[in-house]
Amino acid sequence: MGYVYLYTGTGGGKTTNALGLALRSVGHRRKVIIIQFMKWWRKTGEYKIRKKLEPYYEIYLFGRKGWHGLGNLREEDKRLAKKALAFAKQIVREKKPHLLILDEINLALYCDLLSVQEVLEFLDSLPKKTDVVLTGRFAPKILIDRADFVNEIIDIKHPEEMVTTKGIQY
Repeated sequence: MGYVYLYTGTGGGKTTNALGLALRSVGHRRKVIIIQFMKWWRKTGEYKIRKKLEPYYEIYLFGRKGWHGLGNLREEDKRLAKKALAFAKQIVREKKPHLLILDEINLALYCDLLSVQEVLEFLDSLPKKTDVVLTGRFAPKILIDRADFVNEIIDIKHPEEMVTTKGIQY
């Protein structure tokens, strides 16, 4: 199996770090597939750029519309997380990406939308040429131990409200 990268912590930038790896891979004409857990918003830069980066870049969202908070998760959220993981298994078999990003999977695990065991089994089944990135706060220790590269993102300084730069949605 390829390398496992893990970005966790309560600071901003976990997805951004993963997208940096994606950009490097696309620049080398390597296939990147991003699966976003618990996300639905299609106005982000990483979603809007998808057509310009074809055929090397694909992104799929598996989240219930709207932000409901972690205390208001439903059975639908669990169903969508399981659907995302099943889709990841299918797409890896069919498309054999060089880089697979499972964005917010750590948070999905923290919220009990998936089991750690099923994610570990999936990691063990990946082809040798596929690197995988796991993002999201509250990564379980067992995944931290399993990963080859681990970064904990913390905020040193952060504005009270998320501010956009020149109207750009992140």
